[in-house]
Amino acid sequence: MNHIYYKSTRDNDINVLASEAILKGISDDGGLFIPEKMPELDFDIKDIVNMSYKEIAYKVMKGFFTDFTEEELKYCIENAYDSKFDTEEIAPIKKTKDAYFLELYHGPTLAFKDMALSILPYLLKTASKKNGIEDKIVILTATSGDTGKAALEGFKDVPGTEIIVFFPSDGVSEVQRLQMVTQNGRNTHVVAIDGNFDDAQSGVKKIFTDKEFIKELKDNNCVFSSANSINIGRLVPQVVYYFYAYAKMCSKDEIKFGEKINFVVPTGNFGNILAAYFAKNMGVPVNKLICASNDNKVLYDFFESGSYDKNREFLTTISPSMDILISSNLERLIYFICDRDSNKVAEFMKELSENGVYNISEEMKDKLKDFYGGYATEGETKKAIGKVYGENKYLIDTHTAVAYSVYEDYLNSTKDTLKTVIASTASPYKFTNAVMTSLHDKYTSVDDFELMKKMSELIGSEIPSGVKNLNEREVIHKDVCKKDEMKEIVRGFLK
Repeated sequence: MNHIYYKSTRDNDINVLASEAILKGISDDGGLFIPEKMPELDFDIKDIVNMSYKEIAYKVMKGFFTDFTEEELKYCIENAYDSKFDTEEIAPIKKTKDAYFLELYHGPTLAFKDMALSILPYLLKTASKKNGIEDKIVILTATSGDTGKAALEGFKDVPGTEIIVFFPSDGVSEVQRLQMVTQNGRNTHVVAIDGNFDDAQSGVKKIFTDKEFIKELKDNNCVFSSANSINIGRLVPQVVYYFYAYAKMCSKDEIKFGEKINFVVPTGNFGNILAAYFAKNMGVPVNKLICASNDNKVLYDFFESGSYDKNREFLTTISPSMDILISSNLERLIYFICDRDSNKVAEFMKELSENGVYNISEEMKDKLKDFYGGYATEGETKKAIGKVYGENKYLIDTHTAVAYSVYEDYLNSTKDTLKTVIASTASPYKFTNAVMTSLHDKYTSVDDFELMKKMSELIGSEIPSGVKNLNEREVIHKDVCKKDEMKEIVRGFLK
């Protein structure tokens, strides 16, 4: 079998197999691992129309993870997508009057991050065995709300691993915060950072490229890896659900095979929509990838102008998982649209680090035609929640509402009549206050956990076990640090 190798977005001379890329998480030069070419499918997309999620996952992932045996990869998939999801479909599609919602939140932490973080621990442990790694794997992760809990849940008590999660102290919902700080597990550590998500993410990246600290860890039989979507082992499993969504749309006779559809994806770090871009480039019939931003609209401005500029006020919104000004995965897209010129990418990233801004060429901008950028204000987000519920008795969370609002703008400006699937990235139970007050201001003074009960009555569903009685659980993790103290905190945890 011909292997696919992974290069660094900042150095084309680097060539590693998938298992090593998953283990390292990020390249030594600070770049992100990217496949040397898109995998060629050994199946026709119409062949997967009636397949299960697990079967499609294997078909898609084997093209990326070529040094995993069939037995190894199927073992990872079988253990990831099991009874921890509350539906056999794993990612069901809900049809409303004018759109289709791909529900990606049926995993243990009620967010789309479960789709990839349920399998990453198995990929990582398999990769460590394949590479003869006996050192303890230290998962170091920054979160804007959902990755942290999903990673903690995935890695808790996994032998040979330690997981450390940093989150912005004032940048997550109360439910997200409690999900993390009450997390059990002998190998779990959670730290609130006195700063925003970009501070946490930049601090983690800095630690990953600190050669002296990495050597210190190695001398103590530890190696770093990441559970963020900078890790290719996080990104590839996300490609699967775009294949699955297209297959399900065909099997439900909502579209004919070969008919193009649109995807709307709410995103901050750009990983989720980049996975859709991978799927499109592998053959899924996609017309437009609609990139939905909130008030932190750095991605919208980039698609409009070709200038990526993080020099702006950081806004804390009701869609906190998108409160991001440095969208790490955009680096991978930049690599593609500059014809895989890693030197050019390295220059852009240096400019971003030093000046907070870089500008792509007109030629590169012309290659962004697959995308449509839009954004929704906080008021528009709340209005979208009310509208979808009012018309369909279907409740969506604040991030999905950003996507729906942007989709409405897209329809009004383009008059596009193609069927459209919206990535529904979190359960409304994770953002009860913002969701319920979007329906009526009488809920303004009611606390999150009383609102869960009212939400349950409103939509006629049980409160999911992942958040039920969350406010009664013991707070285990109480550490808080400044952004320049992150390395010492990590050193302390690892003793």
